[in-house]
Amino acid sequence: MNDIPFSRYAIYAVPDPDSALFTAASRWLGWNCVTNAETRHPVPDELKNPAGVDISSVTDTPRKYGFHGTIKPPMRLAAGCDIAAFASTARQIAAELPNIVIPQMKLARIGSFLALVPAAPCASLEAAAARFVTELDPCRAPLNEAELARRRQNNLSARQDALLAAWGYPYVLDEFRFHMTLSGSLDTATLAACEDMLTDWILPVLPQPFTLERMALVGEGPDGRFRLIDWLTFRGHP
Repeated sequence: MNDIPFSRYAIYAVPDPDSALFTAASRWLGWNCVTNAETRHPVPDELKNPAGVDISSVTDTPRKYGFHGTIKPPMRLAAGCDIAAFASTARQIAAELPNIVIPQMKLARIGSFLALVPAAPCASLEAAAARFVTELDPCRAPLNEAELARRRQNNLSARQDALLAAWGYPYVLDEFRFHMTLSGSLDTATLAACEDMLTDWILPVLPQPFTLERMALVGEGPDGRFRLIDWLTFRGHP
């Protein structure tokens, strides 16, 4: 399937890699998780940058993941479960799902970072994410104490802590909020400047509606960056 020694695996929502959106977002982030290659950030001739934002710096945190929306968060495989079994289950889930149509996506501030998010809740997306989270969980290795402690530094609610204990991540199921991250945590001025830049760079190529025809099985390589392993094509009917 892939000769790279991956430490963690995840299920991502990734747009068509040939689309203008994926190309633009991957260039903004500096990493293409499908071609497994670094990309050139937009330059002033292409994108106005009056505040002199260092795009490499503001995208440092999300770069290693590539442009995506997390569906099944990164996880280590449990003892007795190999990548072939994990991938087989993921393909079976995808084969039963119809295409997911999000009527409208928008650029939004989530705390101190920027992301693309659905303009309104999307039931089909939430249901699909729940299936991947729950049905793939037998393959997930339990979090160790250090991982649990790191997650609990984020002031989790009681419900989020319960989800962390049960599913290895606090923002799943009823706490799931789909987002496609475009920056790290930014100060107020840089956040506003990046919002203006992304309005010019991303929104013109953001399709409405936003349709997903498959998910991506990805792995974390030795360099900490995530790469496409396989596509999980939807084959179900609405």
